Amino acid sequence: MYEIDMLFKGFANLANDPVTLLLALIGVMLGIVIGVLPGLTATLGVAILLPFTFGMDPLSGILMISGVFFGGIYGGSITAILLKIPGTPAAAATAMDGYALTQKGKAGLALGTATFSSCIGGTLSVFMLIFLSPLLAQFALEFSAAETFALAIFGLSIITSVSGDSLIKGLIAGFAGLLLSTVGLDPMSAFPRFTGGFTALFNVPFVPVMIGLFAASEAFKSLGEEQTRHELKVFIGRVIPPWSEFRGLIVTILRSSGLGIIVGIIPGAGADVASFVAYNEAKRFSKNPENFGKGELKAVAACESGANSCTGGDLLPMLTLGIPGDAVTAIMLGALTMQGLQPGPLLFKEHASLVFTLFAGMLFCYVALLVVGLSSLRLMGKVLEMPRSVLSPMILALSVVGAYAINNSMFDVGLMLLVGVVGFFMQRWEYPPSPVVLALIMGPMAESNFRRALSLSGGSFDFLYTRPITAGLLLIAIITLLVPVLQRRIHIGK
Repeated sequence: MYEIDMLFKGFANLANDPVTLLLALIGVMLGIVIGVLPGLTATLGVAILLPFTFGMDPLSGILMISGVFFGGIYGGSITAILLKIPGTPAAAATAMDGYALTQKGKAGLALGTATFSSCIGGTLSVFMLIFLSPLLAQFALEFSAAETFALAIFGLSIITSVSGDSLIKGLIAGFAGLLLSTVGLDPMSAFPRFTGGFTALFNVPFVPVMIGLFAASEAFKSLGEEQTRHELKVFIGRVIPPWSEFRGLIVTILRSSGLGIIVGIIPGAGADVASFVAYNEAKRFSKNPENFGKGELKAVAACESGANSCTGGDLLPMLTLGIPGDAVTAIMLGALTMQGLQPGPLLFKEHASLVFTLFAGMLFCYVALLVVGLSSLRLMGKVLEMPRSVLSPMILALSVVGAYAINNSMFDVGLMLLVGVVGFFMQRWEYPPSPVVLALIMGPMAESNFRRALSLSGGSFDFLYTRPITAGLLLIAIITLLVPVLQRRIHIGK
């Protein structure tokens, strides 16, 4: 088979180029560190690294950037599980059950599951990139503004799954997130809306809001508690999940990986969307959906495999069509172009050896991520043994640094602290923060694509039911919204 032969040649090329392998390994390690630090997203890491790759050969430069990309997506799960601080937006879904598992004394199991799930999801996405590029690229071309709007509505319907014990409070939190998502520049006319005259609000700083909701609010909560209480001591223990437990996660990982690949292919829908979609579907198929949000291992496996499988999906339209799937692949598109390589069908024809060596290198990156990730988890777990009187100020300091690092803006720091106070009261009154984050991700995507689709159809709403993919996604969204409501009514009736 042509693809397999070319892949083996790619591995042979890498074996004769240890410097490229070393740079890929360094990229993975840098990515994990960037992912762990709140606010330092994979996009930021890739953007910082880009200038340093100009003097490298194309393969080394792109592989090092890929390593930062893969490691950055995974690294966010570590602090999400240990401290309920999502290092990246994609880890916000992981934090819900990952931190609950840590509180139950299962931090090692959660971290190990996240590591294996991330590597399996990412590896599968690379194989899909290798073998199914033409088919998946054709499917991606079917997504216009109407289909992307329907996908965003499906994403918003997941609010019912991340609302915790109170569906009403979850919907209120989601509605508040949608209101926040309208702040900024109008997506069609670019006219400022609800900004209060602050230019910093032309685009709502999403990462400071997320850090405030999850990290700063947790720090405020800890600072307000009695410091004489028993400190949390965590025995990380075994980080490799036993086969008897991991076997039950395989179907969830495979299903979530497939979803992540599909979401990644769609331009504008990144790992954060994929992780929430995977979480929702894992809960839908679970025999015990009531355990989700309370420390369910399947939730961690679903979120991480979904988020990391999105990486291959993001790269697919960029490499085959020259269309970046998200901000990271947009930067990688620029890197390829500057190296004299034009992404598109001709890239596979004229530079087949380079492309398949790149694919082989991506597989190496995920193997490196597995080894580096598992070997560093015990060290990461030591952070929980710090006294709360030390740990809480450190979390707050990291939150300030993370919020400032995005735009070098003190306005973002102030916004993060304000949102942190709001998040503190949300915790006290038991309003879940996840619907707010989900609405902030999906709201702008839904609004801009709905208005674009409406404009393309001449003001007619027929695109909602005449396009099969759009109609199908909207139908699934309606079912997703109604099923939890009906289940709760039936439960109350009993």
